[in-house]
Amino acid sequence: MENQNVIESANTLNVVINKVLYTGKVHVSGGREGFAKSSDGVLDTALSSPGSTGKGTNPEQLFAAGWAACFIGAMKHNAPQLKIALPVDAAIDAEVDLALADSGFNLQARLNVVLPGLTYEEAKTVVEAAHQTCPYSKATRGNINVQINVAI
Repeated sequence: MENQNVIESANTLNVVINKVLYTGKVHVSGGREGFAKSSDGVLDTALSSPGSTGKGTNPEQLFAAGWAACFIGAMKHNAPQLKIALPVDAAIDAEVDLALADSGFNLQARLNVVLPGLTYEEAKTVVEAAHQTCPYSKATRGNINVQINVAI
């Protein structure tokens, strides 16, 4: 692309990145009624607005899937250090709302974490640790309403 100018390049959290582990690259055209394709071609999907009859997924579903997958990864990362055996059938039902507030459009989310076989204290411990280390949790902390529910 020609004539690229940086509009924003702020390190507002003063986080120093030591090493980039992965960069997800996705080209989107057409917005909510468009298409999304990753640079490796694995993601190649139509997009549609929430509640529409379009045949594609929507950004809220993609965000929910990404956050849930990342959060489970964070639980898997933290569980051994906490000496908690994470159940193989650990799951998350993630819900991301597109909402309207006084300030305009906003998101809010609920992560319904299911950890069968753990005690409530074990589940709470691993979920709290994951919420501190999951990059999606870090990105949303203080920015959107988040509710985390735990079922055992």
